[in-house]
Amino acid sequence: MVGASLAVGVAGYHFIAGLPWVDALVNASMILGGMGPVDPLRTTSAKLFASFYALFSGVVFLAAAALLTAPLVHRLLHVLHVDQGR
Repeated sequence: MVGASLAVGVAGYHFIAGLPWVDALVNASMILGGMGPVDPLRTTSAKLFASFYALFSGVVFLAAAALLTAPLVHRLLHVLHVDQGR
């Protein structure tokens, strides 16, 4: 999921913003990691892409965190004997 999201970001920064592949990778990685963009964006379409990609990355980050912690939380609920029906 994270790899596919990174690929979308790299392709978008390369083809929409016109950045070289390595710079596109750095920007996509930084946005996906929650750090923010590195290179300034000059065109309106590049800025719009960066905005939507940042929102998308936030959702992917939350989804990945939920997928990683769900088994632990589920097990914790069993250990604490939390029943849904009572």
